[in-house]
Amino acid sequence: MPNRIILNETSYFGKGAIESIAPEFNARGFKKAVVVTDKDLIKFEVATNVTTLLDEAGVDYEVYDGIVPNPTIQNVKDGVEFVKNSGADCIIAIGGGSPIDTAKAIGIIVTNPEFSDVISLEGVAATKKPCLPILAVPTTSGTAAEVTINYVITDEENHRKFVCVDPHDIPIVAFVDSDMMMGMPKSLAAATGMDAMTHAIEGYITQAAWEMTDMLHIKAIEIIGRSLRDSVNGVQSAREEMALGQYIAGMGFSNVGLGLVHGMAHPLSAWYNIPHGVACASLLPTIMKYNKDFTGEKYRDIARVLNIENADTLSLEDVRNAACSAIDSLSKDVGIPATISELGVKAEDIPQIAQDALRDVCTPGNPRETNLEEIIELYTSLM
Repeated sequence: MPNRIILNETSYFGKGAIESIAPEFNARGFKKAVVVTDKDLIKFEVATNVTTLLDEAGVDYEVYDGIVPNPTIQNVKDGVEFVKNSGADCIIAIGGGSPIDTAKAIGIIVTNPEFSDVISLEGVAATKKPCLPILAVPTTSGTAAEVTINYVITDEENHRKFVCVDPHDIPIVAFVDSDMMMGMPKSLAAATGMDAMTHAIEGYITQAAWEMTDMLHIKAIEIIGRSLRDSVNGVQSAREEMALGQYIAGMGFSNVGLGLVHGMAHPLSAWYNIPHGVACASLLPTIMKYNKDFTGEKYRDIARVLNIENADTLSLEDVRNAACSAIDSLSKDVGIPATISELGVKAEDIPQIAQDALRDVCTPGNPRETNLEEIIELYTSLM
């Protein structure tokens, strides 16, 4: 079976990248946009960095700022009605994964109204038309939603998150500007940064990995490993590196999928509204250890780009342990909770949460085949 790779059309990187938004909008002949973002990004004048440029260029737009963390089916439906009523012919999505993911779902339904229930978009939906064009401006260094063909929506009624995979949803332009990421508090920089590391590591060891995505993921691990600590401490050059690292990871995992970390993280967010990056980060070191004997030489590659001493000469067992320890140390250094009980997880919920994790679309990509009992043990060990 041939390997497939899909990448977005155009991206701008570096300080001042957002200054290209209005020129791109005009060059593509758009008439009106809906800016999809959240109230905090409006309140703290992050989104206004973009809307000010739109105002100066005379771009016609309306703002839909009703996005919540772990966006819901109702969030999407409300956004669809807003966009329809606005008469807009494109979306400008500003934020982390939540606004950009919501924008993808909105854009898909506007052009493919047969999926208006939202839930039918789960998995690989048979949409026929590209979504309403999206110009994406990330404000966190983690999700890479601006370059992926994936998005995640929360089904509140059934306490679960579902993943949608659709080449029709990829933003046509991304503006990856470190200035837009400087407002992240330390906790958010840490959580989204460890999410990016999770994307890179899971994408590197997933069952569908191949040479082209390996190239992307190993470079992303290198960049994130050297820059995350400084990024959390607010160093702009490091945040610029993180913006690039998370984007490169997104280019990879979007095409080959992820694994058990994401499979187990999604239900934690759905049950307890834990931010996705925090959930992934709390799980990653433990799941790396769980997978280590099923990864061939890939943990040696990881150890090498993380500058672990003697990575080339250590035994396979030792180098795998060293790679796991390095990620564990990185997670602790940036302040990620060491247990999921700190995040509010209740022991009595674990059997059902584990069922949800086993059914998650990311879980089958894990290099080690798993089962319900082992997932329960993993969650329990993290309490």
